[in-house]
Amino acid sequence: METIRLTTAQAIVKWLTAQRTTLADGTEAPMFPGVYAIFGHGNVTCLGHALEEASDELPTWRGQNEQGMALAAVAYNKAVKARQVMVATSSIGPGATNMVTAAGVASSNRLPLLLISGDAFNTRIPDPVLQQVENFGQPSVTVNDAFKPVCKFWDRITHPAQIVQSLPAALTTMLDPATRGPAFIGLPQDVQAMAYDFPARIFEPVVHEIPRPRADSSELVAAAEAIKAARKPLIIAGGGVHYSVAEATLKKFAVQHGIPVVETVAGKSSLLGDDESYVGPIGVTGCEAANNLATEADVILAVGCRLQDFTTGSWTLFKNEDTTIVGVNTTRFDAIKHRSLPVVGDARETLRELGDLLGDWATAQQWRQRASEEKAGFRGYLDLIGLPQGDGPTDDEGNPVMTYAQVVRTVNDQAEAGDVCLAAAGGFPGEVNNGWWNKGVGTFDCEYGYSCMGYEISGGWGAAMAYQSGGGAERPGELYVFVGDGSYLMMNSDLYSSVLSGHKMTVIVCDNGGFAVINRLQTNMGGKPFNNLLADCRLAGDVTEVDFAGHARSMGCDGETVSSLDDLSAALGRARAADRTYVIAMKVDAYSWTEGGTFWQVGVPEVSNLAPVLDARAEQDKGYTDQRVGW
Repeated sequence: METIRLTTAQAIVKWLTAQRTTLADGTEAPMFPGVYAIFGHGNVTCLGHALEEASDELPTWRGQNEQGMALAAVAYNKAVKARQVMVATSSIGPGATNMVTAAGVASSNRLPLLLISGDAFNTRIPDPVLQQVENFGQPSVTVNDAFKPVCKFWDRITHPAQIVQSLPAALTTMLDPATRGPAFIGLPQDVQAMAYDFPARIFEPVVHEIPRPRADSSELVAAAEAIKAARKPLIIAGGGVHYSVAEATLKKFAVQHGIPVVETVAGKSSLLGDDESYVGPIGVTGCEAANNLATEADVILAVGCRLQDFTTGSWTLFKNEDTTIVGVNTTRFDAIKHRSLPVVGDARETLRELGDLLGDWATAQQWRQRASEEKAGFRGYLDLIGLPQGDGPTDDEGNPVMTYAQVVRTVNDQAEAGDVCLAAAGGFPGEVNNGWWNKGVGTFDCEYGYSCMGYEISGGWGAAMAYQSGGGAERPGELYVFVGDGSYLMMNSDLYSSVLSGHKMTVIVCDNGGFAVINRLQTNMGGKPFNNLLADCRLAGDVTEVDFAGHARSMGCDGETVSSLDDLSAALGRARAADRTYVIAMKVDAYSWTEGGTFWQVGVPEVSNLAPVLDARAEQDKGYTDQRVGW
């Protein structure tokens, strides 16, 4: 048997470069298109050396913060529809634990991500080493064990030969739609350096195909019978529609059978905003149009959904007690939620097979007309709140203040079919989920599976890299990143990364004076404004204003501050013409929000000295009566 003598680190890198994938358009590309890295004593001398040797085949990109670079990897992997896997590597200790949050994002969103971290010495002779956190009762435990709850695959390599089995197992877990999620590999410093005679055959190129599991015939028949018996069926399109590249199939299925389509946050842009079957976003960050239909629907066809509380209104949205949920998912765990009829299979193939079973069956014209009327009402509401109004919010001097809805509408009006909208936690999910009218399929990324503040700018860097690198997610248009002042202050250093690496994005910074959406929740639940808006925090004096555009310029971006929608519109033109990341900052009202969501269960005190809190608790208790429990 032919062997190659390499260190463990060299063998890992050589194996990574040998893996190939088939992209959504059918072309072949590297499975691992690059590595985001911040080096320290736990990974620089061995893994860093191996990456330098392979830098032409496996590009290494320097991050500014381990969490940020791993979030960039998540966004990259999402942009290529989980068909490639960016790698993130850190040293031991704080570098590693910084990436735990990104692992949580990938796991919640069912996305692949390969994390490789240095670890303490396998021999334990030099223990405790720099940055090692000792566990008195379990000496084999290090901070890398913190990845176990948020990764779908976890391994610590204690001998070079183990990678022969561990790496393929990790990749299989990341690619299989039933198990897809992040994988973690811990590399003790001494094991990284060990040499071993590896079988040459493990470094032979392999082209991997994403499997498309087919549903069981009995599950398909049961689902088809349930749909045929429905008078008011509704499709919920989730993120699985994108990862299965099922958008065109979904559109054909919905039109052929006359079933209205609503979208989750992850499923948004499965259809175009003007498609005849599309109604709007569903749930807590959704619109009245979609939620009204969901309230009446007798069959819910949930395609590629996790059915989290923001989609289901904490399971109060489906008020028809005769409602049947048909769960189409590659993961049985998701497909059976709340006694759903499971159809465990790939979204694209399942919709095709369901369509064949349904034949010429279609819903009654009255239901389709009802959906069309609801959608028209939703569009009218967006026009009302998105366009300038004479009676809008003003500042203390009486000057008009922009709202989130107006900002989103202004950008959306200028957007072209190839432009992409990216956002994350805070106030923006509800605003872009409603106000961004899809002009292109697969042009929306709002991280709301883990609701991770800080994803926006780092994720924008990763997505821009995917779109501009020719890695199967090419788009000729702009990448618009919407971020609030809170998330900007939490994580912004990848603005610098985008400038260094030449991956442009346009960042819209809306400053509403703090964590305004949480202030909204706090006060809506009867509490007093406290520690969310900067004005309500413990301060040494007046609130210090941040020059966000100036700060971005200090990191090499182009940037400006605007004070009106006309100024914003003009700035967007300059941003499109710019050759580097462009930051546009503005003040927005902290109290104006897009409405139309549904009930959301949160913890409200049963005992309080504030009457509004007790009133809010009473309203919460009323909401529980609609919850779907054991239906």
